[in-house]
Amino acid sequence: MSSPDKNTQYESIPKEKFQFVQLDKKLHDVEFKTKPVGYFQDAMRRFARNKGSVVCAVILLILILYAILAPMLSVYHGYIQDPYYSYALPKFSAQNSPGFWNGCSTQDINQQSYDYYSGIPGAVVELKETYEQEVAGRSQTMYKVVLDSYMKVGYVYFRLSPAEYQAALDYQEETGIQLLYPMINDSLVKNPAYKSDPNAWFLTNQKGVAQRDGNGEVQNIYLTDESSPDGFAYYRTKADGAQYEIRTLYYNWYVYQNGHEPCFLFGADGYGYDIFSRLGTGARLSLTISVAAAVLNLILGIIIGALEGYYGGTFDLLMERVKDILYEVPDVVFMILFQMYLAKKLGSLFALFIAFIVYGWMGTSSTVRAQFYRFKGQEYVMAARTLGAKDSRLIFRHILPNAAGFIITASVLSIPGIIFSEATYSYLGIVNLQSSTLTSVGTMMENGQSTLSTYPHSLFFPAAFLSILLICFNIFGNGLRDAFNPSLRGSEE
Repeated sequence: MSSPDKNTQYESIPKEKFQFVQLDKKLHDVEFKTKPVGYFQDAMRRFARNKGSVVCAVILLILILYAILAPMLSVYHGYIQDPYYSYALPKFSAQNSPGFWNGCSTQDINQQSYDYYSGIPGAVVELKETYEQEVAGRSQTMYKVVLDSYMKVGYVYFRLSPAEYQAALDYQEETGIQLLYPMINDSLVKNPAYKSDPNAWFLTNQKGVAQRDGNGEVQNIYLTDESSPDGFAYYRTKADGAQYEIRTLYYNWYVYQNGHEPCFLFGADGYGYDIFSRLGTGARLSLTISVAAAVLNLILGIIIGALEGYYGGTFDLLMERVKDILYEVPDVVFMILFQMYLAKKLGSLFALFIAFIVYGWMGTSSTVRAQFYRFKGQEYVMAARTLGAKDSRLIFRHILPNAAGFIITASVLSIPGIIFSEATYSYLGIVNLQSSTLTSVGTMMENGQSTLSTYPHSLFFPAAFLSILLICFNIFGNGLRDAFNPSLRGSEE
């Protein structure tokens, strides 16, 4: 059976079933329900989809805030130096520190060292083991002990004015914390003549009280005079005024002088600087140098690269040959020459900055030049030139914005390169940025490399900071590069 003709079917539909559409309405375009998305906004949206880059951006923000705030909020401020606590171990807090972060270390010491540390309150935290060891054919008693790196400093001697001495006595009486300990003259104890003649020590014109052991042997000499008969100070009269020489437990003296117990979160370096605040100071300097150099290199690179790519000709040929020459000279040679000659007049920091500028602009200029050669022949540029647009308008309004994504990512990726270069030169000793108020991450690493086996914390924390910073900067820069690359649009879906 053949199917009926379609036209016959349409004609057989009743008229009542037809109705006019939009009979009394005006036809117009439908309004967009969403706002238009610009180039940078679209790039940021695509960047936000890259979870790894976003995480690295957050970590970078934390590291930058640490560099800014750590020296400001820390009680040590990055420039307070205490040589007595050089290489003090990391300690989380003055009270109830965790066992792995309490400023203590396990060491093997001989009998003489054990006797010395045992005489210091709180220096020996725990005696783990006693054993015999052969040394040069002789048996020697050794002790495996846990030492507190803050308490083992022990007793130190200071000379105070009468007013300072009285203030120490008042503090000791008010707080109950002992500051003044009996004076001991070690030179007299070591003098063999004194043991044979108990009165021989009077030959030094010093008065004192001899402390003897059970066999009558002299152990210590407590110096004393009429002003301090108990032996807690020795009074001296000098041409520049009277002074009291005291012997104090340095831990208590530190609390008296600073109002808080010593506690270095990342430990202390070989100069007695707090690594936590000092690292923030060094990171601030490294970031400032790198960002400032990247900005100047960006400006120079855009100007030179735009002129090369837009005009070409003799200027382009000349600048390319200049870059070829500079590329062939290793950057370390520039750094050494600048440090040898320019640093003497302008300082190491400024010489380092100038060296980064001398060869840092070349990468940006090559990127900009390539982008200008790519876009200057496009139809929209030709149309603008036909309408009478000047060269400056064509460069800054038509060509440069289209190359902005590549320029921005190239500049961001240059920052970790500058940071790494500064750290390398400082670590190798080519650049020295060490002073009481100035340092860099590379300088701190250079200072800590000699004690890596004995005090690894002095190198570990600067190296860890630098590693995290460089890794995050590179992943963050790669994320920006992908986000600003129009050819990758939609690939992340």
